[in-house]
Amino acid sequence: MKHSIVVPLITGVALWLGACLLPGPVHAADEAKINGFTLVVPESSIPRPGRIHTNYSIAIPDLPNTTGGPPAGAETPGSLACVYKLVNGPEGCPITTSTNVPTGGGGAIAIIDAGHYPTAKQDLHAFSKHFGIPDADFTVVYADGHQPPVYSEWLLEEALDIEWAHAMAPKAKLFLVESKLCMSGTCKTDPYWYAVTVASKLVANNGGGVISMSWGDHEASTDLGYDKLFTEPGVVYFASSGDSGIGVTLYPTASPNVVSVGGTVFNRDSKGNFINEQYATRGGGGDISPYEPRPSYQDVIQNIVGSNRGYPDVASDFCCAAIYLQGQWGAVAGTSWSSPTFAGIVNAAGGKMKSTHDELTVIYKEYTIKKEYKADFYDITQGDSRCKVGWDLCAGVGSPRTYKGK
Repeated sequence: MKHSIVVPLITGVALWLGACLLPGPVHAADEAKINGFTLVVPESSIPRPGRIHTNYSIAIPDLPNTTGGPPAGAETPGSLACVYKLVNGPEGCPITTSTNVPTGGGGAIAIIDAGHYPTAKQDLHAFSKHFGIPDADFTVVYADGHQPPVYSEWLLEEALDIEWAHAMAPKAKLFLVESKLCMSGTCKTDPYWYAVTVASKLVANNGGGVISMSWGDHEASTDLGYDKLFTEPGVVYFASSGDSGIGVTLYPTASPNVVSVGGTVFNRDSKGNFINEQYATRGGGGDISPYEPRPSYQDVIQNIVGSNRGYPDVASDFCCAAIYLQGQWGAVAGTSWSSPTFAGIVNAAGGKMKSTHDELTVIYKEYTIKKEYKADFYDITQGDSRCKVGWDLCAGVGSPRTYKGK
């Protein structure tokens, strides 16, 4: 995996996102610049065998942030909802004037992350207030009953996940399930396993809904034994496809019991109007699993994937999301944003599917009906030579348009 910038962070050291004062050395041999931001990869997002990793980059604005709020150019709940036709918005969906936000949601959303987030409630309140979103019915749950340590690099992950899942489905109950993280690099523990079971029961017992997992580890044959964890009745599971590009496998996104969410980028003109959406060339992931057999919902693309599971299934914006963390505004990029966003959209769509299999059966059925597919999904055909018309390893069936078919 090629990373443009790596920033080692130290537990307890705050990020001054707006002013770009970052602890530790910055290695910038090949800077990634997208839409007026320079992407900085934290150590937690670098894949290391046997270790759970995040899927985000810190998005540093190329110009100083003098707004007193999110950096200029950072997508907001209103601008993303406008592009995805979840709300009525102004023509062109410019970021500055797209202020209508989603109002739906029901049941529950659970976010699974590693480490304690001590200011989660306050940060979520500040984010919601700024964008005119109602306060969340929000609960923090310790997966094993004990408060885990604070992992500084996971704080951005947790802020991103809860803020954007809530923004897309503000009426859903929101749970942040915090877990300890195996740090040895040789084991697979939480947030993979027990935390998934805890989150599944929370969602199932609170009206059903969705779970988002913005992390992963390199796929292995032993992962087949964990697919059963993503089968709680009434729960649909989502996971980031990864930021390593096409051809790098990742789990749990590879599980046939998980909706795999890839990454895209919005292209805007000089006035800020949305032009189109393309694959996130500097990130986003996709592959054909070497281990997982093709699920029945992918029979419609068997000529592409053969006998094995292909992913991602869908995609959502990758760069760059406005976030609020411990008194400061900043921006983040990565499929860590894509997963909670799409999970929130599906929750608000109100389909109340009994399983991930049922959810993906609906999505792939929609894909086979030309008229509905064109209206309800955007086919991503730009950004990489492997982006084709129809399903591909770039973005699956595409990104959302409206709540239909979700």
